[in-house]
Amino acid sequence: MASITSTGLGSGLDVESIVSKLVAIEKQPITDLQDRTSTIQTQISAYGKINSAFSAMRDAAAKLSNPSTWQGLTATSSDATMASVIAGTGSGAGAYTLNVTSMASSQSLSSKAFANNATVGSGSMTIELGQWSGTNNSTFTSKDGASPVSISISATDTLSTIRDKINGSGAGVLASVVTDASGSRLVIRSKDTGEANGFRISTADDDGGNGDASGLSALAYDPTASITSMTQNTAAANAKLTINGLDISSASNNIEGAVDGLTINLLKTGQSTVTVGQDKDSVKKAINDFVTSYNSLMNLMRDDTKYDDANKTAGPLQGDSTAVGLQSQLRNITASGSTLGGAFQRLSDLGLSIGTAGTITVDDTKLTSALGNMSDLKNLFMGVDNNDPNNNGLASRWRSFADQVTGFDGQITTRTTGLQSRVTANNKRVDELNDRAANYEKRVRAQYTALDTQMAKLNDMQSYVNKITSMLTSS
Repeated sequence: MASITSTGLGSGLDVESIVSKLVAIEKQPITDLQDRTSTIQTQISAYGKINSAFSAMRDAAAKLSNPSTWQGLTATSSDATMASVIAGTGSGAGAYTLNVTSMASSQSLSSKAFANNATVGSGSMTIELGQWSGTNNSTFTSKDGASPVSISISATDTLSTIRDKINGSGAGVLASVVTDASGSRLVIRSKDTGEANGFRISTADDDGGNGDASGLSALAYDPTASITSMTQNTAAANAKLTINGLDISSASNNIEGAVDGLTINLLKTGQSTVTVGQDKDSVKKAINDFVTSYNSLMNLMRDDTKYDDANKTAGPLQGDSTAVGLQSQLRNITASGSTLGGAFQRLSDLGLSIGTAGTITVDDTKLTSALGNMSDLKNLFMGVDNNDPNNNGLASRWRSFADQVTGFDGQITTRTTGLQSRVTANNKRVDELNDRAANYEKRVRAQYTALDTQMAKLNDMQSYVNKITSMLTSS
């Protein structure tokens, strides 16, 4: 009797095809479940994007409900080439008359001209910070907290090498080498401006020089000892100015503290009027930034919930009651306004119009005009009604609503959790159906294998009978 080595050989049936088709029918519910799961995952992804858009809108609304946004000040100078101004925390609105008669400066000394790459001599030079006074700098008062700095100079040091040693010494001065047709000069200036940052230089030559402008003494400057080998080009001086007639002396051209919260950067002598007022531009930007984030959220929710009749396609959340409800609640808040805004009861009063799509368009001219009434504008956005929270400023309510829907128990979180649980349940059911299909395939394959074996036996018997019949007939 012949043995079966492959299913179907004994019977002639295409058993593999039959089994595959039967199993495919058995697995059809799995495909349906996977399709539904894919749709749910698309919905979860859509809610994730909506959650992010709500967070962005919430942040923009939070800025409009933050007092610091409305407390910002800006300062302007009537002559920006004479002084620039910055208003900071603590500034008071008002106007200030500025009259600058002299600028703060650093002391600057220059040496005589030397041949290029020439050496000066060896020894040491000592630099000391302090304030000059008296006729021709006859008196020098050392600066509190500053100590003289001594620098060792070797016989091979050129002006460039000496420059580098001075700059690396931390003596409070800066050195450079200036070269012209006459040769190279060492130029030394105070690192900081102000009369207290003058300096003197004393030298000690290894060859015994004593300030006669030869050797290293050529780099000395100390009028109190009648040594002026270097030439003073600029004296250390304070800035002299008046603000609303009040005399002010400053070691720096950057004036801080003369007026609370106001920083004045002097650029040249002259007169200017400094005006400090509310920073309308930053408020306007905060409003426009909110409109951008709000419109982005509304457009996203509209696209996710609409049905495109032209293309016969539905958004991932079309018909989703939670998403539709969020749209409706947000539009109601935006359209409701607040009675706390005085001259401004609704967004339309300041040039923000709500269109049929739920988005906001901005009339820049009208908004700019509204910024002239900052108090009422502020109350419309962040006012607080202790008797009726629904009458609070719009920005406060937008922020609260966003916090609510994105919170732990919010609509978006709850809805997303529910969708995720359906995905989990579907995946579990798919595993169960896969196990059932596998068992079904084993049963069907066993049945067809048994049938194949039995038909093989019958075919062998039929062949044997035919052979015997043929032999009997031929004899």
